[in-house]
Amino acid sequence: EAKNLLPYLGPNKMRDCFCTINLDQEEVYRTQVVEKSLSPFFSEEFYFEIPRTFQYLSFYVYDKSVLQRDLRIGKVAIKKEDLCNHSGKETWFSLQPVDSNSEVQGKVHLELKLNELITDNGTVCQQLVVHIKACHGLPLINGQSCDPYATVSLVGPSRNDQKKTKVKKKTSNPQFNEIFYFEVTRSSSYTRKSQFQVEEEDIEKLEIRIDLWNNGNLVQDVFLGEIKVPVNVLRNDTSHQAWYLLQPKDNGNKSSKTDDLGSLRLNICYTEDYVLPSEYYGPLKTLLLKSPGVQPISASAAYILSEICRDKNDAVLPLVRLLLRHDKLVPFATAVAELDLKDTQEANTIFRGNSLATRCLDEMMKIVGRHYLKVTLKPILDEICESSKSCEIDPIRLKEGDNVENNKENLRYYVDKLFSTIVKSSMSCPTVMCDIFSSLRQMATQRFPNDPHVQYSAVSSFVFLRFFAVAVVSPHTFHLRPHHPDAQTIRTLTLISKTIQTLGSWGSLSKSKSSFKETFMCEFFKMFQEEGYITAVKKFLDEISSTETKESSGTSEPVHLKEGEMYKRAQGRTRIGKKNFKKRWFCLTSRELTYHKQPGKDAIYTIPVKNILAVEKLEESSFNKKNMFQVIHTEKPLYVQANNCVEANEWIDVLCRVSRCNQNRLSFYHPSAYLNGNWLCCQETSENTLGCKPCTAGVPADIQIDIDEDRETERIYSLFTLNMLKLQKMEEACGTIAVYQGPQKEPDDYSNFVIEDSVTTFKTIQQIKSVTEKLSEPHEKYRKKRSSSAKYGSKENPIVGKAS
Repeated sequence: EAKNLLPYLGPNKMRDCFCTINLDQEEVYRTQVVEKSLSPFFSEEFYFEIPRTFQYLSFYVYDKSVLQRDLRIGKVAIKKEDLCNHSGKETWFSLQPVDSNSEVQGKVHLELKLNELITDNGTVCQQLVVHIKACHGLPLINGQSCDPYATVSLVGPSRNDQKKTKVKKKTSNPQFNEIFYFEVTRSSSYTRKSQFQVEEEDIEKLEIRIDLWNNGNLVQDVFLGEIKVPVNVLRNDTSHQAWYLLQPKDNGNKSSKTDDLGSLRLNICYTEDYVLPSEYYGPLKTLLLKSPGVQPISASAAYILSEICRDKNDAVLPLVRLLLRHDKLVPFATAVAELDLKDTQEANTIFRGNSLATRCLDEMMKIVGRHYLKVTLKPILDEICESSKSCEIDPIRLKEGDNVENNKENLRYYVDKLFSTIVKSSMSCPTVMCDIFSSLRQMATQRFPNDPHVQYSAVSSFVFLRFFAVAVVSPHTFHLRPHHPDAQTIRTLTLISKTIQTLGSWGSLSKSKSSFKETFMCEFFKMFQEEGYITAVKKFLDEISSTETKESSGTSEPVHLKEGEMYKRAQGRTRIGKKNFKKRWFCLTSRELTYHKQPGKDAIYTIPVKNILAVEKLEESSFNKKNMFQVIHTEKPLYVQANNCVEANEWIDVLCRVSRCNQNRLSFYHPSAYLNGNWLCCQETSENTLGCKPCTAGVPADIQIDIDEDRETERIYSLFTLNMLKLQKMEEACGTIAVYQGPQKEPDDYSNFVIEDSVTTFKTIQQIKSVTEKLSEPHEKYRKKRSSSAKYGSKENPIVGKAS
């Protein structure tokens, strides 16, 4: 959320605001627009893999403009190195002003030399040679690569000589390779001062300044960053060569108080892991996969991990994926749910808390239920979002001219349609979900044998409350819609979600009373308190929690995997400027990749998935465009440009996954395009020449859910290492309980831990410590190698030059 944003001057002080998330200056996500507020509450969550190196994670607050360009109110830029300090914390950041002098990214490769020259009159002077070699990672200007050039200046107390490189067209990684010469002198060079001579220079006070600019042609040039290198770096050396990070210009005398712009509240979780080769993870993986069989479950490695993590979600994400990958999630989730039930005193509060069991099931449903949500909800959600019928039934919120009876009818139509689809969808429900629901149902009946409804509420509290209702209210987070719905649609979805949630809540239906606080919702809900709805919910819950094997669902229907807007290069035409790239709507299912002029229109072009031979990145130099990739198939390669690096990475990832078992996959590919009769990468003239570079994506085994188990195990190793002190405390607590048969120490030491069997728990903790210590050795070797290999001043570890 943001607060105290700068108001408009004039009577209407409110703004329509949205935020963007950027890697340096490349936008990767944006929030919905919050209208007419100076303290907008966004409450949105984004999770993404970072596919490239970056300097800053930045957040920009914009004021939405209908006619002009959106206005940037301010930004929060957090250095990559500082992300760890903010990780897992909620912080208010002051918004900083945004101007072109502060919008800087990229690095410069520079070489300096000092030569001695004898001048015509016999004196010795020094000549400074500045070789500006290249730049890397300059920003995009208006979404396109810039036209950069550099000015090279020798600055001192009595001089400012400036020279300039050529302009490099349409590139973010220009190769300048230009050399400039400056004459400099040391004070010792002069034997006698003539009154006509300029004050002699002290070489110690000179510095080289390099400014990067984007050539604006007809408009003003845009500043891209600067570096300053004192000439005295050559004091002990005849030459100095290094990469430098570009720095922003000081904002001069602008006395802009940063408090004036307002502030932004962020909760950032940033993790960075180095994943070792598979063979290192065997012992830890084995220990974790034994967890479902450990008696009691609270003494297992997986349960102990959740006990020592401050935020249980940190542990749940990798655990669920690893256990799912090895078909161990159902027994583990069942065992931890049983532990939950022991503490549940009343049947109507069953699985309502935020425990390890409920979090595991939430995460599992997100992973395995994505396709289920798509086939069930997507068609109706598309209709709701695109028809924009008013469904407001709150008398206070009604707009002038609204007819509440019409709105009620609209809302009832949508709820009925959605409800009917859900209760008929049991055949599409993934087997893993059905297996767990079946276990929950049996355990609930055993725990509360006198309550005939509990077997249903145990299942409905997950499938309706935590699955369907959540997906309806925020379809974009489940990839059911490409963009955020507008404010009116969000309100409609909220009302539908509330009703569906209550319809599915077995307690509300069976006891014929709704849980609504609002009178208007209670009135509306009376329409649904009929026997037909109760029967339909009961039948649906019976079907998804029965242990009978279902027919394999989804084999006949193609699975919808990803869609979105991108640019593609016209197939088989000559290269004529920008017109060669067209904006298209891409859609990928498990059967085919298609693109369309607009969403919902007929496909212009289709590539069957079985015809995809490779999916690889495309070198920027091919078309001077960033974020490009190629889909190599049985016809000509399809060249596509995504909107940002995260999106490009996601498309490459999902396309590789869906085509990885194709029989004729290529082993080699061309990293550049075939243009004007030859491949730009290897200069071969035949279009059918074998590729010159090995393909990056290997061909892993056919995995139903694509999970990188080494990566998940590495994450768990990191969590054990991070929480080693808590693990030791738990170990001490086990010892105390075992020796004294009860808490003899202060209760604080272990009252937070669940320890049912101190001896078994103690043994598991010792095993965890042992495998973690063994894994620490190769990590330590890697850290040493990394710190020694990336020399300060190298491209991987550039020098942070001083700013003005």
